[in-house]
Amino acid sequence: MDGLYSAYKRKARRLSGTVGITQILLLLLFLGLWEMAGRNKWIDPLLFSYPTKIVKLISGMIVDGSLWPHVGATVSETIAGFALGTLVGTTIAALLWWFPFLSRVFDPYLVVLNSMPKVALGPIFIVALGPGFLSIVAVTLSVTVIITTINIYNRFREIDSGYIKVVRLFGASRAQLFRLVILPGSFPVMIATLKVNVGLAWVGVIVGEFLVAKMGLGYQIIYGFQVFNFTLVLSSLVVIGIVATVMYQLVAALEKRLTEGWRER
Repeated sequence: MDGLYSAYKRKARRLSGTVGITQILLLLLFLGLWEMAGRNKWIDPLLFSYPTKIVKLISGMIVDGSLWPHVGATVSETIAGFALGTLVGTTIAALLWWFPFLSRVFDPYLVVLNSMPKVALGPIFIVALGPGFLSIVAVTLSVTVIITTINIYNRFREIDSGYIKVVRLFGASRAQLFRLVILPGSFPVMIATLKVNVGLAWVGVIVGEFLVAKMGLGYQIIYGFQVFNFTLVLSSLVVIGIVATVMYQLVAALEKRLTEGWRER
């Protein structure tokens, strides 16, 4: 059995290595074709730029320090929206489970809010909270909270009724039922929701910065569009992709660590 397991692990590692190499080769091929197309003007370099030009602009902004304030503003807004969205959404889901009457009352409102275009709420937040950090975080919350609430609450309701009956037979209170059955049974979904919220938080922040910011990567995109500097637009998108990937990987590592700790209990 040990030999079969070792062979399986070796095969899995080889497959992972092959996938990683293929991904890198595809990326290099894409960048090479893009570079050739831009330099040879197969595509309009004014609109689509090309990789070396983008790298040169990003490097220059790193050296002169002009990039970091924008990255710092966007990352701080994203972390705030991500953390608050997860916390508030989970709390609302717990309240809906705890009070079934509230669930029945608010269920149609959750559906409507989830289908509503969140960009439309931006002007309201700007007027109510002012143009700045709070309104951008509010836009982000409008994107993350409802999805978090729906995902986690649906998981709360899907817990095996057999477990619930057994715990109730032993005289558990509703608080004990929630702590001993509902939360442990929903933990993997709650952790997975963190990864979903990373992407949603970035969407909310960039939309908010489009509407109101004077600082941030979203602001750079809008500014680049206004001055017809599409290299700046693409450079901002590249930086967003890099920072968002780092944040996603950190959350994935946290998920793995928490999930392993939960399984060991």
